[in-house]
Amino acid sequence: MGQGYRCRMRHDGLMLPLYRLYERWLRAQLTAGALPRHVGLVMDGNRRWARQMGMHNPSLGHRYGAEHVDEVLGWCRELGIANVTVYIASVDNLRKRDATEVEYLLDVIESLVIERLARPDSSWQVHPAGRIDVLPDSTAHALKLAEEVTRDCTTGAHITMAVGYDGRMEIVDALRPLLDDEARSGSTLREVAARVTDEAIAARLYTAGRPDPDLIIRTSGEQRLSGFLLWQSAHSELYFCDAYWPGFRRVDFLRALRDFTRRQRRFGR
Repeated sequence: MGQGYRCRMRHDGLMLPLYRLYERWLRAQLTAGALPRHVGLVMDGNRRWARQMGMHNPSLGHRYGAEHVDEVLGWCRELGIANVTVYIASVDNLRKRDATEVEYLLDVIESLVIERLARPDSSWQVHPAGRIDVLPDSTAHALKLAEEVTRDCTTGAHITMAVGYDGRMEIVDALRPLLDDEARSGSTLREVAARVTDEAIAARLYTAGRPDPDLIIRTSGEQRLSGFLLWQSAHSELYFCDAYWPGFRRVDFLRALRDFTRRQRRFGR
């Protein structure tokens, strides 16, 4: 580890009691009934965090970021948040980034899924979301295995893993089977147009059957969705945090939740 990382660790050690007090204070401000049922997480800033920590290879940030997912899921469990969607890699990430970095990222994803989520005793039922066909066979297999192994999870907690994901592609992928079904039934174009409703599209999205996100949090200071849950986020509250994903602390999460509880949700009204 670099000097910056060691200095930060010493600082955090000195400040730890104050952080614990601050966490309890923030937690006390939250009202259980006002907490989001579903949180979406755009986990941005892994490589920038690694550079900040003085790591020789910025891609190592992906490893720390993946490990941090498990910790954040623990925070959600404690607060009764039963639906979480994590944006891990977009289609553009996989196609446009350096091949070595992409290979490392996918290896990290596979390790996270197999070692931490694909267990019969998992607290979370796993749902992949994205274009499985753009992923290497090993990554696709890991995601499908986790989905199968956790299918009978009885906790009622769901994690959706957006890998090889693109919000516009998701809508296109939802429309295609809808139109195919109508074509096979012999419907005219006018009849098809009459039956293309938001409910019919929503039922064919990658996330069909699960609630839309109430709150979407993006780390790293970037203030955009980057194609994340474009359809589902129509009425979501958005929260942008300056911390890079591996450095996203429990107090940062609690601040986001506090901000959510203070907003007046209008749902388009």
